[in-house]
Amino acid sequence: MAQISGFGRRYLKAFVSGFFVAVPVTVTVLDRVAYIARVEGASMQPSLNPEGRRTSDIVLLNRWSVRNYQVQRGDVVSLM
Repeated sequence: MAQISGFGRRYLKAFVSGFFVAVPVTVTVLDRVAYIARVEGASMQPSLNPEGRRTSDIVLLNRWSVRNYQVQRGDVVSLM
């Protein structure tokens, strides 16, 4: 019984320490590097969501290029 309690305590400690590392890393990546977004509706046709499909497209927004002013003509830009 003591081994099970020790194992549970170690598992909980590893989970909590991993959680406190993963949350700041995830928030930083989503804020500085890239963001996942869903495109719905006809506003981006024909590039995204072609032919008026009922499903939405999932895109990866590159925030790193915008922060470094590397946006070029022809790039799709999203304002959030």
